[in-house]
Amino acid sequence: MGTSPRNEGPKPEKLHIWSSRPGSRPKLKRAATDGTGHQVSFSGSSKSSDERGPLVSASSRSSSPQTSPSQKQWVDNRNWQRINRQSEALWKEEIPSSTVAQPRPFLIYHDSFLPLLGQSPTLQLLISDPRAPFFHEAGVFHAPSNTLFITSNQIPDPSPDAVTTHNKTIVITKIEFFSPTDFTRDKVRCPERNYMANGGTNFRDGLIICAQGSLKEPSGLIYMEAKRPHKTTTLINNYHSRPFNSPNDVVVHSDGSIWFTDPIYGYEQGFRPKPQLPQLVYRFNPATGDIRVMADGFGRPNGICFSPDEQTVYITDTDYIHGDGSTDSTRAATIYAYSILYDPATNSPFLATRRVFAYADTGAPDGIKCDVYGNVYAGCGDGVNVWNSGGMLIGKILIEGGCANFCFGREGEMWCFGEHKLWRVKLADETKGALLGM
Repeated sequence: MGTSPRNEGPKPEKLHIWSSRPGSRPKLKRAATDGTGHQVSFSGSSKSSDERGPLVSASSRSSSPQTSPSQKQWVDNRNWQRINRQSEALWKEEIPSSTVAQPRPFLIYHDSFLPLLGQSPTLQLLISDPRAPFFHEAGVFHAPSNTLFITSNQIPDPSPDAVTTHNKTIVITKIEFFSPTDFTRDKVRCPERNYMANGGTNFRDGLIICAQGSLKEPSGLIYMEAKRPHKTTTLINNYHSRPFNSPNDVVVHSDGSIWFTDPIYGYEQGFRPKPQLPQLVYRFNPATGDIRVMADGFGRPNGICFSPDEQTVYITDTDYIHGDGSTDSTRAATIYAYSILYDPATNSPFLATRRVFAYADTGAPDGIKCDVYGNVYAGCGDGVNVWNSGGMLIGKILIEGGCANFCFGREGEMWCFGEHKLWRVKLADETKGALLGM
């Protein structure tokens, strides 16, 4: 969601795993912490900090999740818990809190979530950095260099250069992986036109970053090379001479067009001028320069993604929370689905049949992505929520303090961003992000 404040829950105790022996009641076992550690260098800082959290892992087994004998094991002997929908509907107090660490972070709302988790799903804290909320948005994994790019939330900046951004700055962090838990961490040194970076996506040999702009610099879309020195090029910074508000999230269609959302969070947070456009969703064709409005009528348009067949576009509305941090549970915390149709005469796309796809029960759905099967994932106030293509909630991955955004990697790998914390989730190898080509 833009760069809005997020509430951190209490510091978690060590995570736990559940284990049981045949014929015995489940017992709570404290997970062992890997004390070996590894050093993570952060250029530009005199400190090197990396606090590796415990690994929450299910015990090994040989049976497949598709076979009926394994279903009992999936329920009784894992680091997940099955939600009784009838009990939930009757307002039982057994539903896990979203503000504390959970001993079993994977919630099963429907059995179709089980194959996505795989035999041994894990949730691991890779980095905990109390200095600043470095892990907030974007989440672009560049496969050729095995590098993850993440944008921070707003960080106080007392320097004179930061006056036009209301004395705030945003940092782009680059993490280069050598193995799932062995990596280097660095800051991306960007030209000034990358002011207040937010969402991002893969594009050509690099990535697109949503530049929210400042009181002086225009907002728009920036292309950044994935390799040093990370040269940047402005792709677009206006709608027919009218300035954008503060572009928030972006996705690229297979036809080469770039779709992005444009809420007013920058204005509400004091680093953008008064809006001159409604809060819209755009389609930009970099080959022709054509820029079109695709959708309107949002409180705060935010995350955006395509279904695997690109016949549907999902757009989140986070009107639930405004740029000043205020929340209102009567406002939208909604995922809308649109059908992508084409004009028969010109083959130009347009959107039709707007419909409510899902409503988040905790916080608001921020970043959104599909997997290769068409399931829809969104970062919410309690972690990553997962719906099937019909809009039914099938599971959750609980993240302490919530998760603004996340990113798929290779073979079931996912990184979740919790402001001061970077989490790694391992799902089934076959569970991958749609349209990533990995």
